[in-house]
Amino acid sequence: MEIKMMLKFYSDIRSILAEARNRTYSIINSAMVETYWLIGKRIFEEEQQGSNRATYGEKLLENLSKELTSEFGKGFSYANLRNMRQFYLTYPDEEIRYTLCSKLSWSHNRLIMRIDNQKTREYYLQESLSQNWSVRQLERNIQTMYYQRILSSKDQQSNTDSRQIVNNDENVNNFIKDPYVFEFLNIPQPSETTETNIEKGLIANLQKFLLELGKGFSFVAQQQRISTETEHFYIDLVFYNYYLKCFVLLDLKTGKLTHQDIGQMDMYRRMYDDLKKPEGDNPTIGIILCTDVSETVVKYSIMKDNNNLFATKYMPYLPTKDELIAEIEREKSIL
Repeated sequence: MEIKMMLKFYSDIRSILAEARNRTYSIINSAMVETYWLIGKRIFEEEQQGSNRATYGEKLLENLSKELTSEFGKGFSYANLRNMRQFYLTYPDEEIRYTLCSKLSWSHNRLIMRIDNQKTREYYLQESLSQNWSVRQLERNIQTMYYQRILSSKDQQSNTDSRQIVNNDENVNNFIKDPYVFEFLNIPQPSETTETNIEKGLIANLQKFLLELGKGFSFVAQQQRISTETEHFYIDLVFYNYYLKCFVLLDLKTGKLTHQDIGQMDMYRRMYDDLKKPEGDNPTIGIILCTDVSETVVKYSIMKDNNNLFATKYMPYLPTKDELIAEIEREKSIL
């Protein structure tokens, strides 16, 4: 009994210290981001006084860097001072800086402020904060055009009878990308691998796979069996999304989408609703992941009028930015 009491005592003290450290880190980070914004603002104001602003600004930053480095040490290089100025110019509105930017690290902010489009920047600010993205994860999502792929899926679904599925105040189109990028599988391009190998690779890299799927997904099963009185069926991958409050079934295909693929997934989805879905959950969603989506099959199949059935492309390698833009535009124009 005494040992248990001592263990609880130590645990309580550790919790107090951990909470204090997190709170301290948050305060220091917020103060640093605010300081950099204020420095950027003051630099910008000073630059406006120069007759030849470009030349004056360059000299100003060079001299300021020497002075600050001499007195305060690292962190005030010419490049970082330019970042501070750009930080202020990107977010001249103090409210955005206070409500979002100050809650993220300076490394997060440096990545996001390089994005030209304001709506895209705001999306990454919000998602980085709400989903607690690491700097590496944020960089990967920006590189693979995470936001644009979400938009691509939304645009396609809005063209097919405006699929507005709302579960727990969330639109399902906010959770489905087109295309998905699985570069972490390390499959060379072009890919000759099998569906089984891709499935094994996704499970072996489950954490990265979940991050690519997006927010709210948790892994349930691989090759899950669902049975009727006379037959057994196996679903490639099963997830649950706690935002949408429903199961999500994934079927992997290495070839072009066929109407048989769609019919099979629709059957799986209906069976799952009948045999597995708990009372109170939303209808099961079925997603077919394939290497090529046929616009004709999508347009003239049951998928067109099915609010819980989706087909999206996946790319097993990291495409170049131009390739990814071209793929997103192609998918958006299909329907």
